[in-house]
Amino acid sequence: MTSLERLTAYAGARLEKLHARGQHRTLKPTRRMDGARAERAGRAGRDLVSFCDNDYLSLSCDPRLVAASQETAARYGVGAGASRLITGDCPLNGQLEQTLAQMKGQEACLVFGSGYLANVGTIPALVGKGDTILMDALSHSCMHAGARLSGAEIRVFRHNDMDHAAELIAEAPGQVLVLTETVFSMDGDLAPLEELGALCEAHGAWLMTDDAHGLGIVEQANPALVQMGTLSKAAGAYGGYVCGPAPVIDMLVSRARSLVYTTGLPPTVLASALAALEVMQDEPERAARARGNAVLFCELMDLPSPDSVIVPVVIGEEARALAMSTALEEAGYLVTAIRPPTVPEGTSRLRITFAAGHSQADVRGLAAALKEAYRG
Repeated sequence: MTSLERLTAYAGARLEKLHARGQHRTLKPTRRMDGARAERAGRAGRDLVSFCDNDYLSLSCDPRLVAASQETAARYGVGAGASRLITGDCPLNGQLEQTLAQMKGQEACLVFGSGYLANVGTIPALVGKGDTILMDALSHSCMHAGARLSGAEIRVFRHNDMDHAAELIAEAPGQVLVLTETVFSMDGDLAPLEELGALCEAHGAWLMTDDAHGLGIVEQANPALVQMGTLSKAAGAYGGYVCGPAPVIDMLVSRARSLVYTTGLPPTVLASALAALEVMQDEPERAARARGNAVLFCELMDLPSPDSVIVPVVIGEEARALAMSTALEEAGYLVTAIRPPTVPEGTSRLRITFAAGHSQADVRGLAAALKEAYRG
């Protein structure tokens, strides 16, 4: 058997297992548009109302962000050329970092190519072999990846269980780094940040939070010394960032491998993110509208009041979740089924997200369609 035959046989065997488990994924061409709308191939030009993306403030197609990107392309081009340390730093990086540090109430900030890169670069730069990472069980995959790359001992506490966290942190070796999300991406609930901060202070640990789904949407007092987040969700653009004490950020410039060895963000993306942050601060009613839409949906569906704009509707079986997602798409609503391994076995769900661009009519229509899908 040739090398090509071995490779294709290996891939084929893996694909068979994925199909057997109902976990094979495909990419579906989709054009996202303003007003929380999307156009998907095969839909004969019919627009769908998107309730599955993270564009919470409906800024990704905002004309102001588009104009900022176009104007910047004419001035700086469309690519960074290489790592920020190699080609020199586009001035927009510094402007964006200063804005983010001020928004977060931190001394300094460093922008990365993505939120994933921010976590896998920062965590190993803070702790290593002989140290301990204590993390919430539902922390994002990139936090788990960064923890494994660090070489530190990893201790996982049950989701938002402070008693379990206190038990695990006792006598943990070396420097302890505690990791959590502020708003959990699949459940939409909030971390007990004040309690975690107090626990860290009592044990000399460092708290690092992932605020990917909180920026611009959920106001929380955050005692974390290191605060990471993204620019690809409420900010509507792309990229990740880490805010913290100035010496920590200075150290990351040299020690975070995912910054040192990765091409910088395109100037057009930096400009779009800056424009988004300006809108975010000037128009707080956008966040209020998104949160209000989530509250309305939960009232219509007789669900508990939401902590954020993420509302999970847990179905259980993967096949059932997929069928309900298909039924909603037929009714004109784009809601993707989330399945293992993204969520635990038996908890496949519809992860429904609400945005400023949704009207109350959109929300009421979704609730009616979901009730019909349940009956089907």
